Amino acid sequence: MEELQVGNKELDQKFYLVREDVLPEAMKKTLEAKELIERGKAQSVFEAVQKVDLSRSAFYKYRDTVFPFHTIVKEKIISLFFYLEDRSGTLSELLALVAQYHCNILTIHQTIPLQGRANVTLSLNVTDMSIDLEELLSRLRRLEFVDKVDVLGSGA
Repeated sequence: MEELQVGNKELDQKFYLVREDVLPEAMKKTLEAKELIERGKAQSVFEAVQKVDLSRSAFYKYRDTVFPFHTIVKEKIISLFFYLEDRSGTLSELLALVAQYHCNILTIHQTIPLQGRANVTLSLNVTDMSIDLEELLSRLRRLEFVDKVDVLGSGA
């Protein structure tokens, strides 16, 4: 098993390359559902999870944390989880900063704000990113409406 590691001043996380036969069934089915969507064989998450017999909650749990090896090798993908203050324009400002550094946004998932806070998960292709990952994370954390940023997964 080969270990991939992304350094983070707040949090050191380890990532592993794992053979498919040891993955939990829900992760395998998440990969299948993502592939159906990417290839246009399913028009929605609902349709894809039905075809592979997976719950939507399991799909959303794993979709930003499990990737086919060829995708990570070919593209540098990172998934970030944000705790944001709920106020007008925060998501727009966050996305503008990410775009400013040439990160391509692959997915966005935002929860319904509760008690003045919302959670946002971004999956980014950072192949053409114009600054290093640590500097991007630092700049994101300095946004006044960002309470916390976590790296969920990375192939960068």
